[in-house]
Amino acid sequence: MKKIAVFVDVQNIYYTTRDAFGQQFNYRLLWQELLAQGDIVYANAYAIQRSDDQQHKFQKALKHIGFNVKLKPYIQRKDGSAKGDWDVGITIDIMEAAAEVDNIILLSGDGDFDLLLRKVREKFGVTTEVYSVEALTAKALIDAADVHHKIAASLLL
Repeated sequence: MKKIAVFVDVQNIYYTTRDAFGQQFNYRLLWQELLAQGDIVYANAYAIQRSDDQQHKFQKALKHIGFNVKLKPYIQRKDGSAKGDWDVGITIDIMEAAAEVDNIILLSGDGDFDLLLRKVREKFGVTTEVYSVEALTAKALIDAADVHHKIAASLLL
């Protein structure tokens, strides 16, 4: 059975599905689809820790589905901007998992991950897949993946 590792850039998926469709992503349905393809051996969801009940409920739901939820503190800068980027953490986890799985699945439209996907395919021979909102995804990321799955109405709540 194929071994699958799933990595979710939660903020990216939240904002792109909200902006493109006005809806939220259906993580439970994705999980069911992936289980039909193989054994999910890693499943990390990377999010920003905020102190509100809705976020806690969402994180609890992700854990219930089977995701390991990794949180980073939300940092509000003096100039009003915010910081809470998981790119390095996601990259490290993908590099470590790639040696043990057949398939890397990334949920993000962030073009910064294009080099990562190329590298893990070259070094470990894994298949790379991306789930993202096509119109809000860097072309370089789409081109770097073996398979690009367009998030559409069928994967939304």
